[in-house]
Amino acid sequence: MAEVSKSSVIQELITENEHGQRLDNLLLKKCKGVPKSHVYSIVRSGQVRVNGRRTAVSYRLQIGDVVRIPPMRTAQVEQEVVDGAALKAQLPVVYEDEGLLVVDKPAGLAVHGGSGESFGVIEALRRQRPQARFLELAHRLDRETSGLLLIGKKRSVLLALHEMFRAGARGGSERGADKRYQVLVAGRWMDPVRKVRLPLLKYLLPSGERRVRVADDGKAAHTVFRLLARWEHFSLLEAELKTGRTHQIRVHLAHLGFPIAGDEKYGDFALNRILTREGLKRMFLHASENDDAASAGRSRNDAGSRFAERPGAVPAQCFEKGEAGLWRAGLNCWYSTGTAPCLIRRGRLSTPSRRRAVTSVCRSRRTSGLGM
Repeated sequence: MAEVSKSSVIQELITENEHGQRLDNLLLKKCKGVPKSHVYSIVRSGQVRVNGRRTAVSYRLQIGDVVRIPPMRTAQVEQEVVDGAALKAQLPVVYEDEGLLVVDKPAGLAVHGGSGESFGVIEALRRQRPQARFLELAHRLDRETSGLLLIGKKRSVLLALHEMFRAGARGGSERGADKRYQVLVAGRWMDPVRKVRLPLLKYLLPSGERRVRVADDGKAAHTVFRLLARWEHFSLLEAELKTGRTHQIRVHLAHLGFPIAGDEKYGDFALNRILTREGLKRMFLHASENDDAASAGRSRNDAGSRFAERPGAVPAQCFEKGEAGLWRAGLNCWYSTGTAPCLIRRGRLSTPSRRRAVTSVCRSRRTSGLGM
């Protein structure tokens, strides 16, 4: 797509990547930093034309349309943001074809700019691939969550992915995308499988920060948890999303008394401080599998229709044997190597003071009825 000029008119030819998009959405995407009111004003005044004619902002663009865009001054990107985006752009690619890109997002990196973030994964990828005409997020992950992130390289594939995610959320007989996560929680989870249906409600703190809680008047939310491994004070679970509510896995687990290790919003803050002192400065939630995403726009029999981390994404041999679990002989750290999360030993908890600190936190959780 041609860049908007501050001194001359450009003529934008609409391709399959823009087909079906509203005129105002195209302009807002191209005219970064231009006030929304100004974009609507230049359309109403006839400065923006489609095939030489005035048109409404709600017009759906068609392949072969030519859009006239007048000169406009757009926001200037600071050099440090550009440099930072280039630095973050080297993301591990799990899968790629002509219409789809799947990357392994690290924890701590936002998927897009905004809310105090100058850039995210999508901005980084666009700067890494200036020749790409179309790159759009098919879904989102929390900044603190690592794992598989799907990006559409064609509008047709993006729309197909959106429909698959919606079908998955609706449930029923219609086949949709199957999103699964691996998560480390505080506490001894006993059920091999637990289906959790608890409605979730968004609200704002006085500071303006967004939070979510379980509430009867919230939106329906359904998560299926499966036990993968269990130790003295921690459990490793697989979480299958049946709906896609904000912070769904995090809030469901916290409400049940099994907060995610390292969760700074809904977690056990005393335990998180111990983890941080030992160098574990992330939330232990990883998007490990996305089934059928690659079949968007293709046959269901396509061999590439399943994206998942390597089989046995958290190898059993990475854990210490015996009842001690994560804490008796050493501390294990979740990190990403290639495309699979692993648990490795990181530091020692051999000193009595450190063992007492962990034991104290776990004992306080038991006495408060949080299910250790």
